[in-house]
Amino acid sequence: MPRYKLTVEYDGRQFYGWQFQPNLKTVQGCLQEAVKKFSGLDRLVEGSGRTDAGVHAIGQVAHVDLDRHDTPYRVLRGLNSFLNELGVVIVGVEQVDDTFHARFSAKRRQYVYKIIHRKTPLSFQAGLAWHVYVNLDRELMREAAQLLLGTHDFTSFRSIHCQANNPLRTLDRFDIDWSGDEIQATIESRAFLHNQVRIMMGTIKMIGEGYWTINDLQNALEAKDRTKGGVTAPSDGLYFSKVFY
Repeated sequence: MPRYKLTVEYDGRQFYGWQFQPNLKTVQGCLQEAVKKFSGLDRLVEGSGRTDAGVHAIGQVAHVDLDRHDTPYRVLRGLNSFLNELGVVIVGVEQVDDTFHARFSAKRRQYVYKIIHRKTPLSFQAGLAWHVYVNLDRELMREAAQLLLGTHDFTSFRSIHCQANNPLRTLDRFDIDWSGDEIQATIESRAFLHNQVRIMMGTIKMIGEGYWTINDLQNALEAKDRTKGGVTAPSDGLYFSKVFY
């Protein structure tokens, strides 16, 4: 039974997250519906990671098993023809070995978070970035991000609803860059805790606006207590951008 790797993008504003939920519009549900229409099969589409409601993707990866060999191009065209009006686009298809698993074969995942820092309202970027009006010290935000690199107990930076048994995570990359009024964070780890990226970004923003200091961030990390962490940034600016295999 051939297995296909799918690279997927979507605007998360119209979805109740990645994971299938009966009677709700989810990314996984839309993909499985498209597979059913394309192949006539009820198939589980396995994703490389879950995204919450409102979170976008430009490089989500999934896999699906079909019952016949088709060219990747035909699978791409066929599935996209049924996804066209659902807000999901498959941007790449590869036939892979059946040992490949979108989630368990992943070595590292990358998220991007976008902040638009300006006084005037957003137009076409509304809902696609965190609009921040207050002045931000970008260099201080960059310095704060570096403090979170490496292996830490991120209890202070995960949702109270996080189901992970182990709060230890290793951040391999946390870059803060900017151009004009856009600030972009690029964050990489093998795995993330629930809401970890959004809470880290909310905390970094608090430092940038002068509400917190670098020392406050260090204290929050050492506290291992969610109530000691910063705010949760909105989903608007978060993009699941890449998976490394």
